[in-house]
Amino acid sequence: MGRVHLLGTGAALSGKERTTTMLALEGDATLLIVDCGGDAAQRLLAQDLDLTKVTGLIVTHEHADHVGGFALLMERLWLAGHKGDFHVYGIQPALDQARRVHDAFDTSTWPGYPNIVYHSVPLVSGAKVVTTPDFSITAVPGDHSVPSCGIRVTDLGSDGVLTYSADSARSERVVEAALGSDLLLHEASGAHPGHSSAADAAKVAAAARVERLVLVHLPPMPDDGEATLASARELFPATELGRDGAVYYF
Repeated sequence: MGRVHLLGTGAALSGKERTTTMLALEGDATLLIVDCGGDAAQRLLAQDLDLTKVTGLIVTHEHADHVGGFALLMERLWLAGHKGDFHVYGIQPALDQARRVHDAFDTSTWPGYPNIVYHSVPLVSGAKVVTTPDFSITAVPGDHSVPSCGIRVTDLGSDGVLTYSADSARSERVVEAALGSDLLLHEASGAHPGHSSAADAAKVAAAARVERLVLVHLPPMPDDGEATLASARELFPATELGRDGAVYYF
């Protein structure tokens, strides 16, 4: 059964209890990071995950809170003893940004530094992102201020399904991709252009008939999210607020 670790659940600006939204997809032979806007390596260690076992990175889009930590991630993986190729998957604008972030630093004299291999993913619903021994992962285009692409993850052993919206306004493409998912991780930054409120996320979950909705990419919430959660549960009762460090099975 697949596992998703919520390495972070915050928006670009969030409360002190959250860092930027980052995920880790874990299977028996897979450990993939999704986005690295903060210190993803530190968050992996906090979850007792082995840095040398990371098999790659998926970047959903080009904004700093999703890719700004890439250079630090690679430095930490190298220092931890990560060997060989390191694979990065994403739509082309996201890959271009990741490359710029990384190449701002000269690693040419660092012995044994991982070889980064970039894999461009078409911004097309259902396009292949990557297939691992544990998961089949396909693209879920969203509606954001820049091109953004979430993911649908199918566990090849259990047939469990996780869908992640990435940054997106409420979108029928996300509804279609999430149909029947066991778990939907949906952003709930607020009712801003290119983003979703908690109620928007709940409407997506209800329309897609998912089993469980977890809200991520959360802004500062002085009431610990009680009002946010209540607004979503009115529309989709099986809703939870994502918490940094939480683990879900699918």
